[in-house]
Order: sequence, then C-alpha cells, then structure tokens
Amino acid sequence: MMEALGAEVAAGLRGGEVVALVGGLGAGKTHFTKGLAAALGHGGEVTSPTFALVQEYRGGRLPVFHLDFYRLESAGELLGIGWDEMLDEEGVIVAEWGDRFPDMLPEDAKWLKFEIQPDGSRRVTEATGP
Repeated sequence: MMEALGAEVAAGLRGGEVVALVGGLGAGKTHFTKGLAAALGHGGEVTSPTFALVQEYRGGRLPVFHLDFYRLESAGELLGIGWDEMLDEEGVIVAEWGDRFPDMLPEDAKWLKFEIQPDGSRRVTEATGP
C-alpha cells in the first residue's frame, strides 16, 4: 500500500519538489519512498537513510534525494550534508522526519503524515505543515 501511494505521488512530480514525511518508526515512510523512487525510474534498491543521512537515487526521470532528519542535531548539520545544493537541483527531495527542521523546508513543501492505526494498518494524510 505504501509503495503504491509513493508511485501515485511520483506521477505528479515535475522536479524541484520537497516531500516532507512525518510519522513514527515503522509507519511506512521508507516504503513510500521505495514506491516513489521506482515510479520515477530508479531500478535499484532503496534503503532507509538513517545512518547515511542521505541517499541519492539517479538514473530515472528525476533524481531523488532521500534524507532522514531524525539523527541530525541542527540545521547546520543539514546544510553540511548539501541541503542547499539539493534544493538547487531539479530533482525530488524526500525528507523523513521533516518536522525536525520545518523552517529549512520551502513553503510549498508537500507534507504527508503517516500513522499506524490500532489494527496495524497505516493511514497517510496530507497536511499543511508539521
């Protein structure tokens, strides 16, 4: 379900977008990104950027920059891993835990909130911010 939703969102992307994902561990954020990257033409493996902080997926219709803000301590660290350069590219940025540094995201960022329901299913809703 999460991968299909990622593919659906990817269909409307043209480049230059930031997609901020908010939700707890295991809520489906990385699976969503797998579907998004695959739909944009990335044929390789998509993994959580938890330890690398950023994964780049190139070779498809648009490059995808997959970031995990969870382990970042400051906005300065985000800038240090090339945030400004990523914003300048005509790719798509997917920021897991985007609510950790909302002021660093552009005003037109697309916010998606991921929730695990009591029955174990997942619910994703659009939001206007964190």
